[in-house]
Amino acid sequence: MKLPQLKWIILITLSLIWGSSFILIKQGLYGLNPFQLGSLRIIFCAVFLLIIGFNSLKSIAQHQWKYIALTSLFGTFIPAYLFAIAQTKVSSSICSILNSLTPLNTLILGAIVFGLNFRRNQIFGIIIGLIGTVVLIFNGRAQGVSEDNSYSVFVLIATVCYATNVNLIKKYLSDMKPLSITTGNFLVMLVPAIFILYFTDFSTKMSLQSTQHAMFFVMILGIVGTGVANVIFYKLIQISSPIFASSVTYLIPVVAFLWGIFDNEMLTPLQFLGAFIILIGVYLANKK
Repeated sequence: MKLPQLKWIILITLSLIWGSSFILIKQGLYGLNPFQLGSLRIIFCAVFLLIIGFNSLKSIAQHQWKYIALTSLFGTFIPAYLFAIAQTKVSSSICSILNSLTPLNTLILGAIVFGLNFRRNQIFGIIIGLIGTVVLIFNGRAQGVSEDNSYSVFVLIATVCYATNVNLIKKYLSDMKPLSITTGNFLVMLVPAIFILYFTDFSTKMSLQSTQHAMFFVMILGIVGTGVANVIFYKLIQISSPIFASSVTYLIPVVAFLWGIFDNEMLTPLQFLGAFIILIGVYLANKK
C-alpha cells in the first residue's frame, strides 16, 4: 500500500477509536471515580501491551528510556486522569471538541521549543482556534447537561500534554518501532497507576455491579482506545508529520458527537458555532 493511502487509513481508524473513547469514559464514571478510571485504563492497557510486546522492549537503548518516560507522562499518564476529571462536569461532546486544540498546541510548542517556523496562515489559525475555544467554554450550559465550564481547563492542559508528546516522539523516537515505544510507555506507568489505585476506595467497590459494569467499558478503553490506538498513532507520526498526526482531532469530534446524540447529549447553537470556529482554526493552521 502506498504511503499517502496508509496515512489516511490510519487517520480514519484512529478517529473512530478515539472518537469513541469519550463515551467510554462517561460510562466508566458511572461506577468509578476519575482516579480509579485513569488508573484502571493504564493498568488494563499495560497488561495487554506487556503480553503482546514484551520482547520489543529489548530494542530500547538505555539512553532512550528517559524519552520513553517523558512521552509516557505527557502522552497518556497525565491526560488519562485529566480527561476523567473533566468529564465529571463537562459533556463528552464538549471534551472531544476541545481536544481538537491539540494540533494548534503542537504547532505552538513546535515553534517555541522545537524550532519549527510559523507561517502567516498558521498564526491566523491559532487566533481563530482560540476565539472558538472562548465561545465554546464561556457559552454556558449545554442543553440538559449540568456543566461546570471551569473543568474545561483540564482538557486544555491535556491537549498541551498531547502536543508535547507528539513533538518529543518525532524529535527523539522517530527511529523506534511503535510497539516498543508504547510498551515501554506503559511499563513505566504501570507501578504509579497501581499505586494511585491502591489509595482509592476501589477495593471496597469491586463487588458492586455498577463498578464491574464500569470496568468493562474501561477495559475496552484501555486495550483498544489506548493500547492499540497508541501503537498505530506512533506509526502515523513516524510516516507523516506531527501536525498531520495530531490532525486526527478533526474527525474525533464528529464521532464523539454522534455518540453523544445516541446518549442524549445536545449542544446549544453557540456551542456548535464555537466548535465550527475551532475546526476552522485548526484547518487554517495546518493548511500548506
